[in-house]
Amino acid sequence: MKPKIIVVGSSNTDMVVKTSHLPGPGETVIGGEFITAAGGKGANQAVAAARAGGDVYFVAKVGDDHFGKSAIDGFKKEKIKTDYVYTDKKLPSGVALIVVDEKGENAIAVAPGANSRLSPNDIKKAQKVIKSAKVLLVQLEIPLQTVIEAVNIASSCGIKTILNPAPAMPLPDELLSKISIITPNEIEAEILTGIKIVDEQTAKSAAITLKKKGVDTVIITLGEKGAYLHNEDTSKLIPSIKVKAVDTTAAGDIFNGALAVSIAEEKQIIQAVRFANIAAAISVTKIGAQPSAPKRNQILRLLNQTAN
Repeated sequence: MKPKIIVVGSSNTDMVVKTSHLPGPGETVIGGEFITAAGGKGANQAVAAARAGGDVYFVAKVGDDHFGKSAIDGFKKEKIKTDYVYTDKKLPSGVALIVVDEKGENAIAVAPGANSRLSPNDIKKAQKVIKSAKVLLVQLEIPLQTVIEAVNIASSCGIKTILNPAPAMPLPDELLSKISIITPNEIEAEILTGIKIVDEQTAKSAAITLKKKGVDTVIITLGEKGAYLHNEDTSKLIPSIKVKAVDTTAAGDIFNGALAVSIAEEKQIIQAVRFANIAAAISVTKIGAQPSAPKRNQILRLLNQTAN
């Protein structure tokens, strides 16, 4: 039986242009390849979790338009349950404009559209399925009160909650105290703690600060370096593998989706982070958000190769 994972979050359509470098203010850069791909942090994480081996239910809101219908069709193809993907009649589906340079770095602007109308009441309608899950995974591209409602329902039933605090914003300690695992990147960790991360020691300091706010486990993702894990038993950098990056757009989302699966399977936390590191590393070798999410057998094959 695949473990049940509930992802609550955003769904966007990504419009991606590849360029030699990211444009500065007022600069026009003539780019090369243009692609349109399914995206949104919530949707990316749902797809990543489904491909990594989870039984995924997605709670989201899309517009009553071509992008929304296409997104739902895509979820169904990935065998993601869409019972709680709501359609908003007033606002369009979310859209992200993404520029990717030749090193794989990116700049992103998002118009949230229907994502901004995913409400606490929508979450209450899904509470039965949330209460039956092994893991709840949430991010911050939807209203904060909606995130809080989902976490409250899950934590009241003892369900493990993973918060990917992106895009970064100040968060109430009451919410953080109900989170099992928080997964900021370096910038998000700095915004949450005021500590600029430049090495392992500063990553540890930021993680300790977040742990003091009540989070059980802190995992700070550090790009190609891997992830810094801090909890009651462990405080260490878990390195990733070296790959040639083509597009880093959804690496954090792929990490979180794969992590949710491993946690739902009740793997040891170090094993879970290694699994997520490998999934993220594979993802940056491909362009696009959801298209870059690897399948479970790909992750396990590379995990076994690097373990030997």
